[in-house]
Amino acid sequence: MLSHEDNERLVRVGPGTEMGNLMRLYWIPFLASSNVKADGQPYRVRLLGEDLVAFRDSSGRVGLVDHACPHRGAQMAFGRNEEDGLRCIYHGWKFGVDGQCLEMPAEPAGSAMPSRMRIKSYPVRERHGVLWTYMGPDADDPPPLPGLEWNLVPEEQSVVTLRVQECNWLQALEGEIDSAHAAILHGRVDGGGTVNQWRQAQDLMPTFECQQHDAGISIAARRKVDGDRDYVRVNQFLMPFWTLVPPQSQYPELSGHAWVPIDDEHTLCLMFSYHPTQTFYEKSRKVFKEGYKGRETGHASEHSFERRAVTVPYHTYWSKFNRGNAYQFDYQSQVEKYKAGLPGLWVQDAACQSGVAAIYDRTREHLGTTDTGIARTRRFLLEALKRLAAEQARPASVHAPDLFMVRAISVTLPRGGDWMEAGRELMKARLGQDFGYTP
Repeated sequence: MLSHEDNERLVRVGPGTEMGNLMRLYWIPFLASSNVKADGQPYRVRLLGEDLVAFRDSSGRVGLVDHACPHRGAQMAFGRNEEDGLRCIYHGWKFGVDGQCLEMPAEPAGSAMPSRMRIKSYPVRERHGVLWTYMGPDADDPPPLPGLEWNLVPEEQSVVTLRVQECNWLQALEGEIDSAHAAILHGRVDGGGTVNQWRQAQDLMPTFECQQHDAGISIAARRKVDGDRDYVRVNQFLMPFWTLVPPQSQYPELSGHAWVPIDDEHTLCLMFSYHPTQTFYEKSRKVFKEGYKGRETGHASEHSFERRAVTVPYHTYWSKFNRGNAYQFDYQSQVEKYKAGLPGLWVQDAACQSGVAAIYDRTREHLGTTDTGIARTRRFLLEALKRLAAEQARPASVHAPDLFMVRAISVTLPRGGDWMEAGRELMKARLGQDFGYTP
C-alpha cells in the first residue's frame, strides 16, 4: 500500500512539484519527427503539465514553444509557419525556434520591443526519428541524450509508435514491470494462440527478485519449468520513466516504453521494439502497423486512433479504445475465446493500468508477493525525490548516458541458479552485439 501523500508526490508532475523537478533533469522524447514538416502545420504538445507547440522551421530546425502568444494569448497552434519562424495570426508577432521574437509588424519601425520579447521555449534534439526536449534548469548546458540502445541502432532495426493513455504515468509504467500478469491477462480460454505457448504460462506463480543498479532496478520473475530448471525473465526500470521487456522465443526482439507524463492524468506511451543486430522482421513490422485479424498487438496500429481538434495536445494519438467506451470490452469474447474480453495486447494492458481512475487511490490496494518490483520501484523513486529535495543530489544517470545501455533478458537456468551472475554480461547492451543466448 502506498500512502496518499507519497502517491501524490510520485504522480504529480507539474512545474514546482517534486516529481516534475526530477523528470525535468532528463531529456524527454515527446513526438515523432514526422509530425512536424518544414514550414508545415504546428503540432500541439503537453508535457509535464505545460502546454506547448512544436514546429519545424524553413531550415529544418525544430522549436518547442509556449502554446499562447505572449502578446494577447492567441493560439500558437494556429500560427503561420514561414520564413524560419512561427507567426501568430492575431497581430503577426513572429518567433524563432529559440523563442526570440523576430518581427512585430504593428510596432513602429526601429522599436526595441521585438529584441526584448521572447516566448517560452525549450531546446529540441532529434534522433532515431524522435524529437527530444530538455525542460530542466541547465538549458544552456543540458546533459547528453540518454544512450538507450533502441535509439542508437539503425532505424531499419526498430519500430517506434506513440499513443495517449488516460492515466498518470506511474500507473502505466507499473503495468510493464509486473510480469506476473502476462499469461493471465493476455491468454485465451480456448488454449489457442501464441500467448498460451509463452513459457510464462507454464508457471503462473513466479517468485520475484530485484537488484538495484546505477540507472534503475532489474526485476526478475523466476518460474519453474522443464522439471529441474528455472525460466527467469528480467524486466528493467530505468530512470525516470523507461521500462525494458525481455524477448520471447518466437521472433525474439527487445522492447519497452517511455511512459512520458503529459500531465497528472494522461501519459504519452512511446513504445519501441528492435533487434540488436539485424533488420527488424517484416512480418512483425506489418502486424504492428496493421494489427492482426482486427486485434491490436503490443503496438498501437495505424487504425487504432481517432483524430481530435488540432488544438488538443497529441491530437493524432488518441485511441478509439478508451475509458469512454470501456476499451470496447466484449463479454461474449471473454466467455468464448480471450480471457480479457478486450481487443488485443496493449488494449488489455491499458484498460487495467488505467483502472477505475486516472489517479487511483493507492491506500485501497493490497500488494502481494508478485508486486515486489512495484514496491521496490516506488521506494527507489521516493528516495530519489528525497535526495533531490534535501541535498540537490541528482541521479547518476542524468549525466552518464552510458548507464542506459542495459538490456532486459529471458534466460533458462538450473533450478535456483543465480540470474545476476548468469545474466551480468547479457544485461549489458553493446551496439552490434546479438542477444548472446537463445531466448
